[in-house]
Amino acid sequence: MDVITTHVNADFDCLGAITAAARLYPGAVISFPGSQEKGVRDFLEHHPEYFPPVIRARDMDLTLVTRLIIVDCQQASRIGRFAEIIGRPGLEVHIYDHHPVTEHSIRPTGGITRPCGSSSTLLTEILMDHGLVLTPEEATLVMLGIYEDTGRLLFPSTTADDFRAAAWLLALGARLNIVADSLTQGLTTQQVELLNSLLKTLKSTVVNGVTVSIAHASCDSYVGDIAALAHMMRDMENLDALFLVVAMENRVYLVARSRVAEVNAGEILRRFHGGGHATAASATVRDQPLKQVLERLEELLRVVVSPRVCARDIMSSPVKTMRSGVTMAEARELLTRYNCNAMPVMDGERMVGIISRKTVEKALYHDLGASAVDDFMHSEFMRAAPATLLSDIQEYMVEGNRRFVPVFEGEQLTGAVTRTDLLRHMYGGRRGQPEALYDVEALAYVPKSRAIAGLIAKRLPVTAITLLRELGRTGDELGLNVYAVGGFVRDLLLGVDNLDMDVTVEGDGIFFAERFATRHGCRVRSHHKFGTAVVIFPDGAKIDVASTRLEYYESPGVLPTVERSSLRHDLYRRDFTINTLAFSLNNGSFGRMTDYFGGQQDLQDRVVRVLHNLSFVEDPTRVFRAIRFEQRLGFHIAPHTENLIRSAVRMNVLDRVGGKRLLNELVLILEEREPAGAIGRMSLLGLLPFVHPSLKVVPETERVIHEAARVLAWFRLLYLDDPCEQWQVYYLALADGLRPEEFLDACRRLTVPGRVMNRVFEARRHALGMLDTIQRRLKRGPEIRRSEIYTWFHGLPLEILLYLAAKASRDEVRRFASLYLTHLRQVRPSLDGTALQALGLTAGPRFRGIMDHLLAARLDGEITSDDEERDLATRLIMSKNHTCVAK
Repeated sequence: MDVITTHVNADFDCLGAITAAARLYPGAVISFPGSQEKGVRDFLEHHPEYFPPVIRARDMDLTLVTRLIIVDCQQASRIGRFAEIIGRPGLEVHIYDHHPVTEHSIRPTGGITRPCGSSSTLLTEILMDHGLVLTPEEATLVMLGIYEDTGRLLFPSTTADDFRAAAWLLALGARLNIVADSLTQGLTTQQVELLNSLLKTLKSTVVNGVTVSIAHASCDSYVGDIAALAHMMRDMENLDALFLVVAMENRVYLVARSRVAEVNAGEILRRFHGGGHATAASATVRDQPLKQVLERLEELLRVVVSPRVCARDIMSSPVKTMRSGVTMAEARELLTRYNCNAMPVMDGERMVGIISRKTVEKALYHDLGASAVDDFMHSEFMRAAPATLLSDIQEYMVEGNRRFVPVFEGEQLTGAVTRTDLLRHMYGGRRGQPEALYDVEALAYVPKSRAIAGLIAKRLPVTAITLLRELGRTGDELGLNVYAVGGFVRDLLLGVDNLDMDVTVEGDGIFFAERFATRHGCRVRSHHKFGTAVVIFPDGAKIDVASTRLEYYESPGVLPTVERSSLRHDLYRRDFTINTLAFSLNNGSFGRMTDYFGGQQDLQDRVVRVLHNLSFVEDPTRVFRAIRFEQRLGFHIAPHTENLIRSAVRMNVLDRVGGKRLLNELVLILEEREPAGAIGRMSLLGLLPFVHPSLKVVPETERVIHEAARVLAWFRLLYLDDPCEQWQVYYLALADGLRPEEFLDACRRLTVPGRVMNRVFEARRHALGMLDTIQRRLKRGPEIRRSEIYTWFHGLPLEILLYLAAKASRDEVRRFASLYLTHLRQVRPSLDGTALQALGLTAGPRFRGIMDHLLAARLDGEITSDDEERDLATRLIMSKNHTCVAK
């Protein structure tokens, strides 16, 4: 039995092709494998006489089929039940299709597959060659197929064959009025609502030089004939390439229309197991959310629409290399140091091969670590030029299973395209491409890369914007790419005031800084070892300038070794994704954001996340920075990042950190506005024992820390001129439970400067003893005089005094400290040594005693005027037997 069928959701081209095929295969049974488009259903309902009887596929005995004729389709996934018999021994399969053959196409035993405007055209030509004719009704059906798939003979895919076939059908009596009426139908209420939703989300974006438009919508119930809406929107908006993505029930329907050769609609939607040709295609995706389908579509567009993307557009530069003759063991060290999976091997200036990590590891497994890398490298490799098309590189990588393509200008190695570069380009919407391809507000999805010039103008003062523009202008003059990076960019996106600018230059940062400083009357302080400089303005303002660089660590916990590199490597060396954001300062791209590592998404999600799993091993101080950013920004450390912190703690990697670096991170945390939360996190994550094994946050320590916050808040409200080292107050509170010798050990571990350590250590011991004295005095009575309070607190550093107020369990002690700070410490006798000598006092041991007596009398209110003080001094001097001590 012969059966003629087509794809599910059959359109007019299917109807026309089946009509023509029925003439070629007399007696064949016609069967649709699934439903038809609404326009086809309406036509068959109104014109039943035009089409022969049809048997439903589910009612057919497939064992009786000996020859299957498939029109307008080549994919088994689109022919319903008939896919079950594909490949059955003895079954003939004839295919008539105008779509291109793919790896997923059914292998036919007969038929014709050739590009043209429609499958109806293809079969019409066969009828013409065989001298077969059609009735006017049949000619009308075939004409419908041609007109639909060629856009009334206006699509770019239309060929001369389509015009000849249409002319032949017209001569046979094809009725154009019926064709016109059938292809131009009014919209239902549901279609109008859907069209309105699609127009609202329609967004056009340039992808690799080609304008692509995408619209999406969701419907509670099924709405048919989306293709008609695609035609209408394309014509209304004059679009080159349009993709409609509509979620209905548990499926997502895609319809694509393209007028440009760069966007092959069929090739793209075949990735969704759909079908079609270059100008029109469709697909249906089951059990996937709309957002996921849109993201997948964007990924494909970034790769497939790429005729103008060349090696120069995505290559990494400069390239890390190894010299010919190094051993395989040395090769592994280099690959690890620079975090590479493959690296060129150079003989002088000439590249002679590529060595991969996989090859190196296998060689070392076989005890070949002493062998030369030349013995095992790939000596045959693709030599790309900057203008080499990405599609050629992609084909080479996929077919050859290669991960590295060097890029040459002449014989000079100037860059490389890695598999990572290719994947990053595929995922361009999240890794540095201009913007997302679809309307994101309806999906609550923030694009990872965008132009933020408007945000800069809104959130920065004019002086700052002018400065950024001037930095970019200097870069343009020197031919250097200049970027604002790091915390400045992060805080700009968060709406946090921060004018502490960090600038990175792809090139010589010190040369850039010196040129900028010359033009603007600034000074430069350079650090040639790290390729960094500080530009110091006449008013004292500063800008940090750095050359883009990479870092590697010889061993965990040590300071990194620095080498010049690309922006991507420079950002990769940073601590957390939220600090890897950069935007261009050059005039032609001012405000263009670069986000290689998903920093924008993590800002939106309020997450602190490291860039790689060895981050805390290479630099354990990042553990403290993670906590600091988490608490300052109100973020949370990502679960995996927190697990890495706990792993670093178990491995004791913080023991390898020098005391000075550890102290610096601790000071930064304790200088935050409200560090109590960060202290709690350090305790929870087990970091405090790295300062001292006995350092822990017990309930009493926690009380002192929270009281310290209250005392410091009160102190700030006093608006006193005294400088206060806040970190010392919190450090004293944190170390409250340590015994004197333990406190001293902790200070030594942190290499606290000697002058600070000696002052704080001695003052702490004195203050704690004094606190016991005060508390006993409060119990004993009688009323405490102001001169006593002065004696207790006089000479204590301000930080010790505030710590003492926080530690005291009685409110009276805090009131004493407050009274001393605000009033008592400013009290002085009006008489000095010269005045006392004029009153008859000779130099000797009594001198100090009389001065203390006068001060105590002033403090306690026994004397209130200078005359009273002079009288008291005279009496004390005349009383030779009087013992002068402070009361």
